[in-house]
Amino acid sequence: MIMAFDGSSIDGSVYADVVSRVQRAPGWLNDIVSLWSTFGLALFAVFMVAGWWRARRTGAADAVTALAVPVVVIAAYAVDMGVKLIVREDRPCQSLHARTLEACPAPGDWSFPSNHTALAAAAAVALVFVSRRLGAVAVVAALAMGASRVWVGAHYPHDVLAGAMVGGLVALTTMLVLRHRSETMARRLAAVRLGALLLAA
Repeated sequence: MIMAFDGSSIDGSVYADVVSRVQRAPGWLNDIVSLWSTFGLALFAVFMVAGWWRARRTGAADAVTALAVPVVVIAAYAVDMGVKLIVREDRPCQSLHARTLEACPAPGDWSFPSNHTALAAAAAVALVFVSRRLGAVAVVAALAMGASRVWVGAHYPHDVLAGAMVGGLVALTTMLVLRHRSETMARRLAAVRLGALLLAA
């Protein structure tokens, strides 16, 4: 039998208060938050494509930076999953038997940290290196994603905070390293005939 961590002692009362308020919230609001929580990550993919398309017009090094964003997001996901497997925290809906907007996942679908938040935070931080304006919009969207995961009952607040830290730190460290090597990587990609990915025709 796999022993799981019960995170309700950290901020279970805050979580319980949120899901209680959700039951009294307008239906239209809950529908919007649920849709965002479920499908909102697709918007970050749109941001990535938009950032790359714009970067192709400003230089090969900028395009390399933009192309790195999805790689950074995948790396953040891998780190986040690794932490999940180490901590093995039960979902709050399991520990507190709460009624939630999102169906309670099966046991073994660990809660800490939040994957959705880690992915959103990684994309947002990485996109700041591509375009400050696009990155700022992505940061707001990432905050909304994190909040929505608590609202629908999928995570404790500390799961969301940890996910944001994991995604943000992975993205920040990776992009800072890349910033000093983007010119070299651009030349290497051009040498293997991938120049079309770097510069607009």
